[in-house]
Amino acid sequence: MTELRHRAAFSTLRLSAHEMAALLLLCHAPIDVALADSDVMALKDAGLASLVECEPHRFQFVMTEQGNAVLHALGAA
Repeated sequence: MTELRHRAAFSTLRLSAHEMAALLLLCHAPIDVALADSDVMALKDAGLASLVECEPHRFQFVMTEQGNAVLHALGAA
């Protein structure tokens, strides 16, 4: 059942080449909020990245489990 749910989610997911590149960057390391661009924000809106507080008053974007699943489904993780 979970596999079917993931397939349904992926079938409607549309990412630009820049958003895919940003997702690949997140796979390797968090991105500071000050360096994030509209592509990272689009990943956040799609649920593929989230904003976390890594230190007091310092935030970073990290890849979510769903983002990891997308890369895994594409054979990139």
